[in-house]
Amino acid sequence: MNILDKIVANKKKEVASAKKRVSYVELEESEYFHRDTYSFKEFLLDPERSGIIAEFKRKSPSKGVINDKVRVSAVTNGYAGAGASALSVLTDRNFFMGRKADLIKARSVNNIPILRKDFMIDEYQVIEAKALGADIILLIAAILTPAEINTMATLAKSIGLNVLLEVHNLEELERSIHPKLDAIGVNNRNLADFTVSVETSYQLAKHIPAEFMKISESAISDPETIRHLKLAGFNGFLIGETFMKQADPAQAMRDFVAKL
Repeated sequence: MNILDKIVANKKKEVASAKKRVSYVELEESEYFHRDTYSFKEFLLDPERSGIIAEFKRKSPSKGVINDKVRVSAVTNGYAGAGASALSVLTDRNFFMGRKADLIKARSVNNIPILRKDFMIDEYQVIEAKALGADIILLIAAILTPAEINTMATLAKSIGLNVLLEVHNLEELERSIHPKLDAIGVNNRNLADFTVSVETSYQLAKHIPAEFMKISESAISDPETIRHLKLAGFNGFLIGETFMKQADPAQAMRDFVAKL
């Protein structure tokens, strides 16, 4: 099993356990479930913002602990103040040291879209994402069939969530495109072995239909890379480790944005 297989196997157990603890009805009665979500597209295309989706991530399977000394509320609010178009918050505990409570805390102090960054394999997680305060869910083509993408994207749109599809290659892109998607993200990180190359984004850019926003994810550590990606047609740029590996991630983002 590669790391992605291990994550998905664990996620199935995790979701089964969550279903026993918290019912659909309880999720739908939560504080945030009936809130109006923010438009991913509106914030991403706002010329006053950077186009950056700034990520709060304590750990990754490839790097180990990145930064477990900072508070999610302070970092995400700092990201928003530095011009982030959206936030990404990891909620996977076992592999990324994320917590569902992190998303709730981020929501309580921010007024921009938040992506629930997790490995979505079940409709329950879509309902849960809305209950936690998310505005965007991530659907990873590498772990989902076209039918599963259809089911979860349709459900997400029915409750007001934005949908970001993540792909790693042309085959995933072509089999997974769906009209209920808002954006297509190209992950420059190979989830099987965690190597990274921004060339993946350049290669796939011309194959993403114009009706979808284009997001480049991972391997972005230089403002110059964003300038080139914009020329290739990308609207958004997910950056996590570049900021999180610094003692003050929000200040790292401010310094980065100043160079754009």
